[in-house]
Amino acid sequence: MAYKTVNPYTNELVATFPDLRKDELEQAVAQAQATYARWSRTDFPERRAIVKKAARLLRENSDHYARLLTLEMGKLLRESRQEVTLSADILDYYADKAEEFLAPQPVPDEAGRGDRAMVISQPMGVILAIEPWNFPYYQLARVVGPQFMAGNVVMVKHASNVPQSAAAFARLFDDAGAPEGLYTNLYATHAQLETLIDDPRIIGVALTGSEGAGARIAARAGQNLKKTTMELGGSDAFIVLSDADMEQAVKWAVWGRMNNGGQCCVASKRMIVMDDIADEFLRRFTEALGRLEPGDPMDEATGLPPMSSQGAADQLNEQVRMAVKHGAKAIRVGPAPPQRGAFVQTTVLTDITPENPVYHQELFGPVAMFFRVRDEEEAIRIANDSPFGLGGSVFTRDTDHGTDVARRIETGMVFVNHPTWTRADLPFGGIKRSGYGRELSSLGIQEFVNKKLIDVVPIDAAA
Repeated sequence: MAYKTVNPYTNELVATFPDLRKDELEQAVAQAQATYARWSRTDFPERRAIVKKAARLLRENSDHYARLLTLEMGKLLRESRQEVTLSADILDYYADKAEEFLAPQPVPDEAGRGDRAMVISQPMGVILAIEPWNFPYYQLARVVGPQFMAGNVVMVKHASNVPQSAAAFARLFDDAGAPEGLYTNLYATHAQLETLIDDPRIIGVALTGSEGAGARIAARAGQNLKKTTMELGGSDAFIVLSDADMEQAVKWAVWGRMNNGGQCCVASKRMIVMDDIADEFLRRFTEALGRLEPGDPMDEATGLPPMSSQGAADQLNEQVRMAVKHGAKAIRVGPAPPQRGAFVQTTVLTDITPENPVYHQELFGPVAMFFRVRDEEEAIRIANDSPFGLGGSVFTRDTDHGTDVARRIETGMVFVNHPTWTRADLPFGGIKRSGYGRELSSLGIQEFVNKKLIDVVPIDAAA
């Protein structure tokens, strides 16, 4: 069975879950379509009541939800609690803001004909969401919050290694009073995903995942002329200019690289540092990384959790071996991790040339790439020399200049004096092979709504 909980701290199998049957899939789609027919006609107060209650239940039962995350994908328990809070924040945000974001927009009568034209926002139907394991609730909240408030219905295929978290989020909306079929959790196979995308009752697909998955799903949806949004991989540059506050830069470099065990699309993966401060930065950065103690993610004292699975750990270790084979140097820092569990030694790779296979790869875990550069121009060149374009950071005491540098970085998001991160009111998304479309903020709720023009023309207006 593909859907199973394996505790990555021990690599012990905890539970298995059966794949969806063909008849169950058809029943689920029919129910979702029937629910959409009614839900699309509800008013904002009715939608708001359910979404707000779900947010409240998340907060009230934070520890319960957090422990499921840590059990299934190894996230530090304190970070799991933060994810629960962030997810509740997103639900509250859309419950409070959706009516404003989707309000009719008048169109100016430039022709002076006396028209009364406006653009209204209407729901479109059943959305298929395909979501990853690294933020099992947050990824769901940033889809269902805006879609439910827009009047759409969502069916979710979550990652196969977080089935209990997936089921818990579905039960959350049941407990909040959602009608059956508003939120559907699917333990679907890959073949069933293709069936869903082909189904005319599914009107769009939102995916967060790998480049490969994004390419396959986008191609299938394109064959069916269905809209998609794609949030894929990232290899964020973390540029440290000569005038940066060193203490702050090192603190945020550690957080940016190691948050969520380094398993984050917008993690700071490439440290690009001016030559005149590079030695000091590297020394302080590796010392700080070395203080992260590996261990049980349920233990509040742990600084380095296991990765999400043994397979993920093996893949990252292989990338490190490949990097070294092609001339990179590996600085292994901190205590040796436990032999049992999906752990990877914290590592900083230096001397990486463009010919090295990992130069253009995403390193998903506690491994950073370090680049020493002559000047700002070289820093920007290296930052942009990537197939990805998700996020990035610039550290400098001159924030106006930092903003100018940020404008030259080819990504969907750039933060000055902070690693790339997320908040309900900030648009999230990338360019190039990091995908397309935006989630969160006012932009996120616009992706799957019909922006319909209504133009009321005076009866006696000239043709």
